[in-house]
Amino acid sequence: MKVLLSKNVEKLGIIGDVVDVADGYARNYLLPQLLAVEPTDANLKAIEAAKAKYLEELARERAGLEAKADAIRGKEVSISVRANEEGHLYGSVGPAQISAALAEENVFVEAKYIVLDQPIRQLDKYDVTVQFAEDITATIHVWIVPSHTIDVDDELADGAAETDAPAGDDVDTSTDDETPDQD
Repeated sequence: MKVLLSKNVEKLGIIGDVVDVADGYARNYLLPQLLAVEPTDANLKAIEAAKAKYLEELARERAGLEAKADAIRGKEVSISVRANEEGHLYGSVGPAQISAALAEENVFVEAKYIVLDQPIRQLDKYDVTVQFAEDITATIHVWIVPSHTIDVDDELADGAAETDAPAGDDVDTSTDDETPDQD
């Protein structure tokens, strides 16, 4: 059965295509879901107008993606993570963390566009591909750096040094509990 696609159908065709499909597929799925119509002259004219509108929208979307790719091309971000002394991460860095690091710099890219062969598990500089479409890509530089953790003992020692009064200053260290009762 020949049908005229009124919407894009994955692995079948795009809007405005006349395709030959099984009768049951057309009657039970494509026609009831309004994904296709009969290929009459009136339907062909109506679908051509819809196809023109779709192509304009597609061109606007593509221009936006190209602009976004140009904006992030060569951008560098740093992600601070916990790692051992050999540089192996406790965990890994994936597209979601890279997307969040870009968002901190007011560059908003969805994680689905970030292409990693495998999660990052080592401290280093990585060139990461951001693929907006099959032919619209940009490369960003991601630095995976160790986070600096503060030991509690070091923090206590630093805090005690700051509160110690310099020698020779008269500092009243008495509290209300130490004052004698005045009856």
